[in-house]
Amino acid sequence: MSSDITIRSDVASAQTAGNRKFIEPAPAPVGLRPDDVVLTGDRPTGVLHLGHYAGSLRTRVALQGRCSQTLLIADLQALSDSSGRASHVAAHVEEVALDYLAAGIDPSLTTIAVQSRLAALAELTVLYLNLVTVARLERNPTVKAEIEARGFDRDIPAGFLCYPVSQAADITGFRGTLVPVGEDQLPMIEQTNEIVRRVNRLADAGILPQCRALLSSTPRLPGTDGRKASKSLGNGISLGASATDIRRLVHAMYTDPGHVRASDCGRVEDNVVFAYLRAFDPDTDGVAELERQYAHGGLGDVTIKRRLEDVLQQIIAPMRERRALFARELSFLRAVIREGTERADAVTHDTLRRVRAAFALT
Repeated sequence: MSSDITIRSDVASAQTAGNRKFIEPAPAPVGLRPDDVVLTGDRPTGVLHLGHYAGSLRTRVALQGRCSQTLLIADLQALSDSSGRASHVAAHVEEVALDYLAAGIDPSLTTIAVQSRLAALAELTVLYLNLVTVARLERNPTVKAEIEARGFDRDIPAGFLCYPVSQAADITGFRGTLVPVGEDQLPMIEQTNEIVRRVNRLADAGILPQCRALLSSTPRLPGTDGRKASKSLGNGISLGASATDIRRLVHAMYTDPGHVRASDCGRVEDNVVFAYLRAFDPDTDGVAELERQYAHGGLGDVTIKRRLEDVLQQIIAPMRERRALFARELSFLRAVIREGTERADAVTHDTLRRVRAAFALT
């Protein structure tokens, strides 16, 4: 970070102490290369929750210092289906950045940037739209699934239909080679690489690298009610959740409606409590034994919920403390965002210069 940012000693010590307290050392992902460029991010439609942490944030923390990494707060992409809530999206840009710092992202090792402040990405999107047909966008399985989930008929916002192209601009703008995604996002990687190949043919040179997916080893966590975890449904446990909220949400978790008495045999499949225990409890053998007891009868829901509450309290407490500390240091947070975005702007403008040359726009 540049010298104009003064980090108070308590902020710096929180960064270090927080990493020691709850971020376990993680091995480098299989296939990671030192020259990899990682590009990932989140839409600022709400605060991040434990599903984000298990699925990607832990991986992002593990990647720090092992390769170049940028986290993009995708506010423009969020507007593709939230244009009527533009002020809500804008208000959550800093909230997502706070969650990054709370989870252990170190801005001296990872760049945090805001999508809407990177003009080069918008121009790359416009150029790439000339390389993609409407039919190809409509065939994208991820887009089809999300259109169905949102209940769009033919009144699909053009920005939403075209967001895979915007995502391709994000990845290629940073010349990303490794993108942490879930399996449902693999069609986006495929579409990005199609655009990369077409740009490289136009340039008659390899000006853009193809990217590959980095899949999480953690299954996607459900919401506390058994449905898909969603910011809008409020069924996720946020990274800044209070001890009271954690207790309330855990004890309201969906288990097995047929498991009325402790002596009843219970289902561990589709059981939200066990899904979270498998994701976060470090005692994997102990969790396996609990699953065996629950399936054969003799273990009540209250027992497994108390264990999960203890596990989550230990994980979230230091994140909650760090988040509160950085929330009191908004000048530091805003400097992190500003400087990260400035670094990202230089990188993406260099990519745009190369792509404009490929389109003979010199």
